[in-house]
Amino acid sequence: MDTPPERRGGGGVCGGKCICLSVTATLLSLGLLFLILGLTVFKPRRPTISITSVAVSHLDFALDLARLRVLLNVSLDSVISVHNPNRVGFKYHRGDAILSHRGNQIGDVPVPAGKIGARETRSLNLTISVMADRIASDSALFTDVVSGVVPFRAYVRLSGKVRIVFSIHVTAYSTCDVDLVLSNQTISNLKCHYRTKL
Repeated sequence: MDTPPERRGGGGVCGGKCICLSVTATLLSLGLLFLILGLTVFKPRRPTISITSVAVSHLDFALDLARLRVLLNVSLDSVISVHNPNRVGFKYHRGDAILSHRGNQIGDVPVPAGKIGARETRSLNLTISVMADRIASDSALFTDVVSGVVPFRAYVRLSGKVRIVFSIHVTAYSTCDVDLVLSNQTISNLKCHYRTKL
């Protein structure tokens, strides 16, 4: 009975090389896939914050002509919209909404911390009240009240994190210039600028 001749020549070495090459190719393919996903689908996008409306909720003013002073109490209701275009949530810390008149801060309100889901837009309602003691002796305010239109600037800032593979810090800003028309107690000329920093 004839027996087949034994094979010589390291068939085990060839099999080991093939497995090693297969594992390496698989790991490179997965790495390339994650890189492509990270640079396209999961690329961090800039959340935006915008002041969508400002309205007068309370207005009371009087002129003290003897002292050239203004007694002004005003509260502004504003709606702030925060949009997260990312495929993951945006978690933000406590922020600030600040109201100023010709460069002088005259009111502020905290924006509570929160989280916005993936590709979600959330509206926040804030009421900013003017601190009358900060502007009582402001001569520029007296001139503006006499003219019938008081310009204000509203500024909102939110900082937070978007976590994709690792945490990315994001800060969103919104600045709006508005005019308070005293005769009909309305807001006009709402002009806003938005900026986001990664």
